Amino acid sequence: MRTIFSVRLPKDLEDRLNKLASATNRPKSCYVREALQKYLEDLEDAYLTEAEYEEFIKSGEKAIPVKKLEDKLGLPGYSLSSKE
Repeated sequence: MRTIFSVRLPKDLEDRLNKLASATNRPKSCYVREALQKYLEDLEDAYLTEAEYEEFIKSGEKAIPVKKLEDKLGLPGYSLSSKE
């Protein structure tokens, strides 16, 4: 089921959206939906990661040093901690 959602946009954003929709012959809603989906995915990742981190901190569990994790995963010659 689809839901109609109304949103107020600043003039410059509306102009950009209109220009893109006109140039590509696609409806504005297509781009609004795509932008919202991508942005929500990023927000979900950020907030869920933050929540997991807070749980980890509260647990009192010790962190594993990056080098030890690399060795454990068998990543010879690859270092997440390297500054290359």
